[in-house]
Amino acid sequence: MKLRKEITDTISFLNNGATILYPTDTVWGIGCDATNENAIKKIYSIKQREQDKSLLILVDGFKMLQKYIPNIPKKIRTYVEKQSEPTTVIYSNPIGLAKNSIAKDNTIAIRIVKNNFCHALIKEFGKPIVSTSANISGTNTPTQFKAIDSKIINAVDYVVSVKNEQATCKSSKIIRFVENKIITLRK
Repeated sequence: MKLRKEITDTISFLNNGATILYPTDTVWGIGCDATNENAIKKIYSIKQREQDKSLLILVDGFKMLQKYIPNIPKKIRTYVEKQSEPTTVIYSNPIGLAKNSIAKDNTIAIRIVKNNFCHALIKEFGKPIVSTSANISGTNTPTQFKAIDSKIINAVDYVVSVKNEQATCKSSKIIRFVENKIITLRK
């Protein structure tokens, strides 16, 4: 019951353009509706991050991913389906996402979440959610909630109160598909 209420409460904030602090399948993240430019501006402000640096987006599965990335190479889909660890893919030519979430070269980093809370949240919300580490740009990424700077906690609109038991406590692998080859950008 507590999880159900937490999802409902979090969606209420997301629907109102709010920012959230939440556990992901990697580390605690700052998030918002990935289609809401004003909410994304708030995240850049909270992180004290330059707006020309793109953000990572979380989706609940390939069906949702295809709404925003119409041309997913089969090789990428097969690769991602086989991964047991969180894997983020850099995709080209996204559609339907806030412009300020997309890199200057018209790419976006997207990960299909495997964390139960995130998956349920995104599925019920019906849209992708931004996920960026819960730290001020240039500082260390906190691997536990207790390591998150109070400035971040006080700056977001809502802090999700779900224990992050499934976290890997490290960032995801990042890959990109270039000329029919998968390139690993971060292990």
